[in-house]
Amino acid sequence: MASKQQSMQGKLSVVTGASSGIGLELARLCAADGMRLLLASDEPEIEDACAAFAAKGCQAEALQVDLATRDGVQQLVQRARAIGPVEHLIANAGHGLGRAFLDESVDDIDHVIDTNVRGTVWLLHALVPSMVSTGKGRVLITGSIAGILPGSFSAVYNGTKAFLDNFAYGLGNELKDTGVTVTCLMPGPTDTQFFERAGMLDTKVGQEETKKDDPADVAKTGYDAMMRGEASVVHGMQNKVQAAMANILPKTASADQHRKMAEPGTAKEH
Repeated sequence: MASKQQSMQGKLSVVTGASSGIGLELARLCAADGMRLLLASDEPEIEDACAAFAAKGCQAEALQVDLATRDGVQQLVQRARAIGPVEHLIANAGHGLGRAFLDESVDDIDHVIDTNVRGTVWLLHALVPSMVSTGKGRVLITGSIAGILPGSFSAVYNGTKAFLDNFAYGLGNELKDTGVTVTCLMPGPTDTQFFERAGMLDTKVGQEETKKDDPADVAKTGYDAMMRGEASVVHGMQNKVQAAMANILPKTASADQHRKMAEPGTAKEH
């Protein structure tokens, strides 16, 4: 019987948000299974990540594109089609946004919605049809347990993740007889640059480093679930408990709990 690496050898994986964090770790897992990589990010570090893969003998290509824009998505789609077919589509790109909703700028709000929601939808709408036409393929969407929680002081970000969580389930059901699977990875707080970029270093959740998950562990959970064709996976027992409680508690109570973690200035209280 062929090994897992042999069965994946040379197949193309598109990974977005791959310059660091969970996305980079997902790309490493794809590379370890012998896949070709098309890596995308809006950060210049994507070139360094690509070079590191290439140095280890992996076929890898990088695109620095803004997936919050139609033009950026289209650049990625065109390149994926040129070197395809795409067998694994890992839609991990996303941005966070902290602070009170009324204190956030409309430009920042637009950017988070455009990256997390519109960019993901545009990308999948463009690339999934070819996967369906071949009758095989795996899609991984990085959602979040934040999508289950009313996000006081992170309302826009949590709202985008609620969309992605539900979108993944719905799309997966639509595609269940096509040979293409859709998996939603729902991590909790992870030790990445997320909190710094979201302006949340002065919050309790932003400072509790010992309680954050290792992005490599989170990626492995999501990758394995994708390869098994599971509809969704929550990483970590603590996050599973939090997700379960969020479905039981009144939303007002969950919002109060989230406020204690995400309100600016709460880092000073511990």
